[in-house]
Amino acid sequence: MVGTLSKIAPSYQWFNNTKTSGIVVAAVGTGILILWRKKLNDLKRKRKDDPDDLHISLAEEKAAKKEKAAVDALFFSKLMRILKIIIPGFWTPEAGYLTLVALSLIARTYCDVWMINNSTATERSIISGDHADFRKNLTEFVFALPFISVINQLMKLGLNELKLRFRARLTRHLYGQYLNSFTFYRMSNLDNRIANADQLLTQDVDKFCNSLAELYSNVSKPLLDIAIYIQKLTGAIGIQGPALMLGYMAVSGLLLTRLRRPVGKMTAEEQHHEGEFRYVNSRLITNSEEIAFYQGGKRERLTVEHTFQRLVNHIRGFIQFKFIMGIIDNVIAKYLATLVGFYVVSRPFLDKNSTRHASSTHSQKMEDYYKSGRMLVKMAEAIGRLVLAGRELATLAGYTSRVSQLMNVLKDLNKGKYQRTMVSTSDSFKEGDSKSDRISADCLDPSKGQIVQVDHLIRFESVPLVTPNGDVLIKELSFEVRSGMNVLVCGPNGCGKSSLFRILGELWPLFGGKLEKPNKSKLFYIPQRPYMTLGTLRDQVIYPDTKEDMHRKGFSDQDLEEYLKQVHLENILEREGSWDVIQDWMDVLSGGEKQRIAMARLFYHRPQFAILDECTSAVSVDVEGFMYTRCREVGITLFTVSHRKSLWKYHEYMLYMDGRGAYEYKPIDSAMTEFGS
Repeated sequence: MVGTLSKIAPSYQWFNNTKTSGIVVAAVGTGILILWRKKLNDLKRKRKDDPDDLHISLAEEKAAKKEKAAVDALFFSKLMRILKIIIPGFWTPEAGYLTLVALSLIARTYCDVWMINNSTATERSIISGDHADFRKNLTEFVFALPFISVINQLMKLGLNELKLRFRARLTRHLYGQYLNSFTFYRMSNLDNRIANADQLLTQDVDKFCNSLAELYSNVSKPLLDIAIYIQKLTGAIGIQGPALMLGYMAVSGLLLTRLRRPVGKMTAEEQHHEGEFRYVNSRLITNSEEIAFYQGGKRERLTVEHTFQRLVNHIRGFIQFKFIMGIIDNVIAKYLATLVGFYVVSRPFLDKNSTRHASSTHSQKMEDYYKSGRMLVKMAEAIGRLVLAGRELATLAGYTSRVSQLMNVLKDLNKGKYQRTMVSTSDSFKEGDSKSDRISADCLDPSKGQIVQVDHLIRFESVPLVTPNGDVLIKELSFEVRSGMNVLVCGPNGCGKSSLFRILGELWPLFGGKLEKPNKSKLFYIPQRPYMTLGTLRDQVIYPDTKEDMHRKGFSDQDLEEYLKQVHLENILEREGSWDVIQDWMDVLSGGEKQRIAMARLFYHRPQFAILDECTSAVSVDVEGFMYTRCREVGITLFTVSHRKSLWKYHEYMLYMDGRGAYEYKPIDSAMTEFGS
């Protein structure tokens, strides 16, 4: 390389002029900084004025803006909070693997030092023609290879285990909160700070754990290298050389950290765009039938393409920004560091006042230079890696911001706090309506309501029927249902039937009044399209219980077979072969079969109260009549949402909502003809 450069050099004599070269270097550096600043401004401008921005989750974007992604004190505070979760104590497997990686890194550094000494001694024996010494050095090298290989693989094993264990700890912790009570429902229906929880819980957690483990390795190894090489070099060339290198590391590290500040925010924003793209695709799958009926493929394609283009534009801008930062990183962290290293290692050889090599032979000088030079180059590389680790730290800040935001939202939701765009209730009632009273959305407080648990009774006392975004459907709702009083709930679409049951099931907050009801485990809800879980035929009947729960309650497969007979589904057990067969039951069962499975599920659980939301619409009248009669026999009190007059005879009371804020609660008699078909 040196010989090649010496041949090329005469053609560029003009560059040897110190003044000229200084001007060129300054101009290039200024140009790179101008490009860095321009690209940063371009990215900010795109975020503000992007015409393809669909603003799928405005609340999430606002929350993301509050969650700053930068390497600062707040970042380290968030990181420490997460570290306490993934490394809960000193005597844990995670701490053990951290120690294993640290020991492997120390051993690897000493292996590097040994390799430098061995290769230097081997070269000396070649130059001096010492055959015995040459064979001795090669033999030592051959015997050391297996040990060095084991050290390398131990380090990789430790890192991979750390990534996996970090992810396992963090995922279990987050899912413990996400699936606690109704938190998963509240996040997607009551709180709009996070629109893509699935990506946060899967991809972002995985990337965070990978980034953290890699950063641990990429910071620990250079620090160990620097410490060991300082100790070795201090005895060889004095303390001034290593001190100068450390000073350069401090200055360059501060400079690059400042220039890399936007990386954390860009990383977090990239994950936000990834989440949006995944969200629009999941919506397409969920609503595929409706979209197909509307022939909306072309319109949905525009939505998907616009969302994807936003992601592409951001990633392309990020790549260009990293390209410019890569140039700066290489110049400062690699090439200038090497330049400083050459200056440091040359001092004992070029300083005429130095007495270090006054009596050394040429071969001794060469051996000393190679040994010190290689150690110094290794130290310069370590300093470069440590400085460049700031880039990974900025990336980690982006993932930390995303995971921290998820943890904060989960914490709030588990405390009953949520944030959602509230609407004015003035639109809920039109001018001239009989219900002219208004409730200001600003006055709605989810903590004002009182829930009292009592058995065999449901009583609403002045309970406002309010949606989570503050839309008031009924100002005050008061009625009482005791066990044995089956109630038919009727009214037009949007009048509040489903809202009533969501409040009763504690899915929605109580904004006021008093609600007396049994524990939510003693209420059971059956929708028009029942949910079929992943698992066996048995799991469909006993859901959400497990097989162990079923046996603990004293039930057997014979009992489940009896429930299937009661809903006229005994043939399904013969058709499928056994209780343990696993199918995609949402597709295997017809609509009527799923509704009857849901009724068998109701007979298995035997709650005090059951909410039936048009759950027998696909069942024949005779089977429907038997199921309602059976509910009365086993003591299940029913809330039924239906307009079918054939069901009146199974109910004693009617709750009618007119959709304009008024309601009626009265006994059903033969003279009633206001509704039903």
